[in-house]
Amino acid sequence: LLSIALFPLLAPHFWEHHFGKISALWAALVIVPLALIFGPTPAIHAVSHTAFLEYIPFILLLLALFTVAGGIVVSGNLHGSPATNTAILGIGTILASIIGTTGASMVLIRPIMRANDDRKHNVHVIVFFIFLVSNIGGSLTPLGDPPLFLGFLRGVDFFWTTTHLFGETLFVAGLVLVVFFVFDTWMYRQDGHSKPDPTPDGNLIHISGLPNLALIGVVIAAILFAAKVDLGSFQLIGQTVKWQNVLRDLIFIGVVFASLKLTPDYDHVANGFSWGPIHEVAKLFL
Repeated sequence: LLSIALFPLLAPHFWEHHFGKISALWAALVIVPLALIFGPTPAIHAVSHTAFLEYIPFILLLLALFTVAGGIVVSGNLHGSPATNTAILGIGTILASIIGTTGASMVLIRPIMRANDDRKHNVHVIVFFIFLVSNIGGSLTPLGDPPLFLGFLRGVDFFWTTTHLFGETLFVAGLVLVVFFVFDTWMYRQDGHSKPDPTPDGNLIHISGLPNLALIGVVIAAILFAAKVDLGSFQLIGQTVKWQNVLRDLIFIGVVFASLKLTPDYDHVANGFSWGPIHEVAKLFL
């Protein structure tokens, strides 16, 4: 984790070219001693456990949410007033537990940047966006934050965080939104004469890629189905793999292909956003 946090800052070019090798090194420092002390079989089983029961489901969920959220595009422009900014952050905070913090961030980061691109002081808007939409908002479901999904894979109930952390999340999110509104109001008044707006306000807000909303429902249904239904299991490299989990992961893959098929892959850039790169990244995984 320190490597991920520090290397991009301290040695960016080295990290860009060797981050895979660094990750493999950290993994080897666990697997190799395990194999030397306890033998190769426990080491292989440890790797297969991580791969089949945690890593693959985790990556497929992120891929599905990333692709689906990438197909939802909010075009048009709003005026970045304190009230508008607070409303966008509030909506993003709610969406984060439904389509994930990454998905909500992808959907709303460009609209809020366009809304504030004529303000002199706007960096704080993105900072609070990261606080709320990219972090706090994902606290209520396994879809929201990756660690919660790993907990779900280990047996934590899907709605455990919803029922146990709702009050705390509401308090923290509400407090940060109030702080943001007060600070943004003060900064808004300090701006004075704004620079020319490169994306004029007043354009009708339009949401494209609505079929992807239904696909998000499919992802949620697949996760709940796998948690409630027992279709039996089989052994794979020392691990007990449940058939309902295999079906869930196949549904994730199907959702990715469905999103790629149903969402127009535009080559042009609309309101500063190109749909093409999102789908190209998704295709790399496949």
